[in-house]
This record gives sequence, C-alpha cells and structure tokens, in this order.
Amino acid sequence: MQLIDSHCHLLGFKDKGELEPVLARAVEAGVQRFITVGTSPRDWVPYREMHAAYRGQIDYTVGLHPCYVDAEWNDAASQISTFFMPPNGPVALGEIGLDYFHLPKDPLQAGEVMIYQEDAFRQQLMLACELDCPVIIHSRNAFEDTVRMINESNINWSRIVFHCFTYGPTEIKQINQLGGRASFTGVVTYKNAPDIREALRTQGTECLMLETDCPYLSPEPHRGKPNEPAYLAAIAQRCAEALAITPEELAAHTTANTQAFFNLS
Repeated sequence: MQLIDSHCHLLGFKDKGELEPVLARAVEAGVQRFITVGTSPRDWVPYREMHAAYRGQIDYTVGLHPCYVDAEWNDAASQISTFFMPPNGPVALGEIGLDYFHLPKDPLQAGEVMIYQEDAFRQQLMLACELDCPVIIHSRNAFEDTVRMINESNINWSRIVFHCFTYGPTEIKQINQLGGRASFTGVVTYKNAPDIREALRTQGTECLMLETDCPYLSPEPHRGKPNEPAYLAAIAQRCAEALAITPEELAAHTTANTQAFFNLS
C-alpha cells in the first residue's frame, strides 16, 4: 500500500531536527510522498529548499493562510508569483481562503479582519487563474462566502480542493457539482464526526485525497500525540471502512487522484 500525504506542514519537524526520522516512519507506514503546504513567508523559502533536497519525495505549495492575513497582507502576497518561476516551483497555490472561526472577539476588529481576508483571498485567486495551477482552500465557518468568492474569480473548479473538510454532505455535494473536491484528515476518525464520514461517502473515491494536516489533528488511535505523516495510514484505514472497500483499493484511488490533481511526475 502506497499513500501520499496531500497536505502536511513539515517545517516544525525540520526546525527540531526530526525531519529524517519522521519521514522514515512515514515510509515504513506506506506513505511515500509528501506535499508540505505554505502558509506565510516564514515557510515558503524553507519549503522550496526542502523540495530541492528531497526531489521526488517532498513537494511544496505557497500561499497566504487567512489566519496570517493582516493589514500588511499585500506585501506578503506580492511575493508569491516569484516562487512559480523554475526551477523548484510549487505544485499548487495555497493554502488560501477564509477563516471566521479565529476572528477577534471585538466586532469591529473582526469586521476589519474579514475585509483583509477577502481582499487577500481575491487577489490570490486571481493569481491562481493566471497561473492555471491547483488551489488549496482553507475554509472554516465560511462556506458560503468561500464558494461565492471562488465563483466570482471564474477559476476552473476542477483546480479546487477544500482541504481538511469539516462541513457536511450537503456542502460536499455542492462542491462536487461545481467540479471541485475535498480532502480528509484525521477528523474523519473521530467519534463525534458522523457528518464528515457521511460527506466522505457522498464524495466517494473518484476524486478523494487524504491528508494529515500534521502536526495538527492526530487521528484515532493517536489522539493526544503530535500528528505526523505516518498516521495517514490510520486515516486511510478508517476511510476504507467507511467506504466499504479495502485499504489497498483506497490507497490506489487516492494516490492516483493526488498525482493527477497536483500533476506529480
């Protein structure tokens, strides 16, 4: 069984000198390839360097995460296009989007941050249209606005993945009908997440991708520990059970889907 972790954050492991053992444990668990996802200028250059050092094993993306958007967001976003120049370019733009869960408690400050997030999201979607590249979407408590802004951008929905999907079957049906897809994390293994498992079944295997989003959201039976790519095997096992297929069938589908979506050689 071979798996691809389609969304992880590896900088913390590298900074702690743990990257090599983390990758070794993942390979032993059947996870052969990793897409480490950019969130701010802090990780973009390290991820490009990581990709160059682990070519064919680690790919990377560049994007300004909504939780890192502030009044100076344009200075950061203006750097993104330079990373798409060869060699060692990213495989996608992201993660970008809207996050209304982590807004300031003060209503005026929250409104200001929402405006910043929308402006940054809009500009990055425009860039993705120009680049004609895959886009990784972060959307939390903001489904309707996220879909509206993607529609307004006129981007090809086949380029869109909603990562760490935590909405329900109604929302995933809408995404799929528009031509987009969702990827699933360890949240799908949680007892209190029946709607997410139903969303998984609603989408099926045709465009399914899996991710750890590590070091966050460790799956069962590893909750309480820092997440890492090796735990993708536990996510795959639970998804296979929910879909009533074998883990090997699930791995074949998700690996092919991930390779095609990100154009991995």
